[in-house]
Amino acid sequence: MKKLLSLLLVSAPAFVMAQVKYIDKANMDLSVKPGDNFYQYANGGWLKTTVMPGTKTRWGSFDMLREEASQHLKLLLEEAAKKKTRTRPEQMSGDFYASGMDSLRLEKQGYTPIKKDLAAVDAITNINDLVALQLKLRKEGAAVGLFSAFVNQDAKDINVYRVNIGQGGTTLPDRDYYLKDDPRSVAVRNALKNYIVKLFSLTGTSEANAAVYADNILKAETAIAKIQLSRVEMRDPQKRYNKFTPDEFSAKLNVLKMPAVFAAMGIPAQDYIIVSSPSFIYSLDGLLSSMPLDTWKQLVKFEILKSAAPYLSNDFVNANFDYQKAISGQKEITPRWQRMASLIDGSIGDMLGQLYVNRYFKPEAKQRMLEMVNNLQQTFADRIKRLSWMSEETKTKALAKLMAITKKIAYPDKWKEYEGVVISKTALLDNVRNASKWAYNYNISKLGQPINRNEFNYSTPTVNASYNPIQNTITFPAGILQFPFFDFGADDAVNYGGIVAVIGHEMTHGFDDQGRQSDADGSLRDWWTKDDADKFKLLADAVTKQYDAAVVLDTLHVNGKLTLGENLADFGGLSMAYEAFKKTPQGKNNTVIDGFTADQRFFLSWAQVWRGIALPETAANLLLTDPHSPAQYRALIPPQQMQEFYDAFGIKEGDKMWLPVDKRVHVW
Repeated sequence: MKKLLSLLLVSAPAFVMAQVKYIDKANMDLSVKPGDNFYQYANGGWLKTTVMPGTKTRWGSFDMLREEASQHLKLLLEEAAKKKTRTRPEQMSGDFYASGMDSLRLEKQGYTPIKKDLAAVDAITNINDLVALQLKLRKEGAAVGLFSAFVNQDAKDINVYRVNIGQGGTTLPDRDYYLKDDPRSVAVRNALKNYIVKLFSLTGTSEANAAVYADNILKAETAIAKIQLSRVEMRDPQKRYNKFTPDEFSAKLNVLKMPAVFAAMGIPAQDYIIVSSPSFIYSLDGLLSSMPLDTWKQLVKFEILKSAAPYLSNDFVNANFDYQKAISGQKEITPRWQRMASLIDGSIGDMLGQLYVNRYFKPEAKQRMLEMVNNLQQTFADRIKRLSWMSEETKTKALAKLMAITKKIAYPDKWKEYEGVVISKTALLDNVRNASKWAYNYNISKLGQPINRNEFNYSTPTVNASYNPIQNTITFPAGILQFPFFDFGADDAVNYGGIVAVIGHEMTHGFDDQGRQSDADGSLRDWWTKDDADKFKLLADAVTKQYDAAVVLDTLHVNGKLTLGENLADFGGLSMAYEAFKKTPQGKNNTVIDGFTADQRFFLSWAQVWRGIALPETAANLLLTDPHSPAQYRALIPPQQMQEFYDAFGIKEGDKMWLPVDKRVHVW
């Protein structure tokens, strides 16, 4: 759960949430000592009996809530599609859904919706015009691009929006898939080549020519991957902040001259831009000049094809699924209705979100959430004041930042209206692009405008939460305000081990290895004394080592540097949630419910939030791409730092989970 922050016996998705047993012994494995493997103790029954649905790549608490949300969205969309008299949210949502469910029409259309785009590429005779065409397509809503370009606050001048330029240009989830020769990486690259061949073949290209295109495209994307910074390198906000005038940055460029790029993208002239990886753009510019034009044309055509494939006829949809399952291991394609519900939620989420809130959200949950957030904020403040490793000077600034956090809960105060967006019952790809074009123009329109700190960065049904360092805000959409995270009927131990720990997690992101580099108003600047910063880094290094040692799959380990921010947030979130819990009547009395003390229920609640299973392919991919540690280690390692955990379950030296006191890490 992070920036835009992060799992019941089932053989298929089915949900009856009315009668909840908050800590269910049937989901546990009581034959395992909690001090040997707390994750297995808390979740072993569930792990033993749960069957992965064929359409899923991982399955657990988050995924089950997402499944339930999608069932709710299905009902709303089906109703909206059938209604005669409709509100605008119902019309847009319902017609979008109808366009995606009309498989007969999509079969007849084939790839007709993108023929004109492919023909436009064929007509290109030089690299500058090809780049201009690609930028024009992006502006018109096509998901294509060799680099990213978006508007966000200037991290060091936070009252101004700036154009940000970043990396792009590759298809596979991470650069390592191009650069490593282990069996997994080779298999994924072969799947990509097969995907390229299939897509071109479906447009009438001979298989022999399509195979040549695939070789060329893979070589081009490999060259691009080699010039990208790694995910770990991109975690450094100072490294990502490189400010230039457009002319200054363009001085070393031949093709990607920023004034021309902006003109093609419909971006007004800028005084400054922020470039996250200048070396990438400079090297990409060199590749544009050195590689054959035909290769670049093939690459752009592939970008058009792959961006449209999920919204064309079944041959394209199935080709896309065959490629994706090589990465994820997914056995069965997601049902069409569910793909459409997810697409609409991601495209015009504020339209569908209004329908969702009206039907499924309890308004009192928003107020209860705010009370818990405020309670935890004060608990965090108390903990900062007691820190032994931090000076009073830095504490004062840390407290100011903590108390300045803005809370966004459940749904936005003002819904987006998607002005001018046309949604038709008969044109799925046009609907996708129209919504994407609106989002693009909405983002660009922020230039020169006052900063909007109240904008929601999630759709309402989303099961997630986040912290935004540049705005110093935390967000909890309505989707996550459900059991096992939160329930009005649950005892405090369950809610505090669930949603309150999540609240603490998001607050701690403001003080993790990245978030701590921004101050109370979100500005990227150093507000720490050097001695305090050095002490923090030593603690962070100790956290990194604990996770580096965790083995997930075969010989694959957790990447402690990639996951450091999330791990620090888990440490802080769980610790402060426990302290806040001890202020409640249940926490003070440590009452026994269903055979477990209040403290035991708190830690069991934490562990059951993270119960989950994942396909091997997905697990391997997540180790490369996900800044979150695997679920079992999120359940195991943070409690190991807390003496209260050992006390709750009588864990002693000699037990497998025992961590010597001098090896336990206490940051926040």
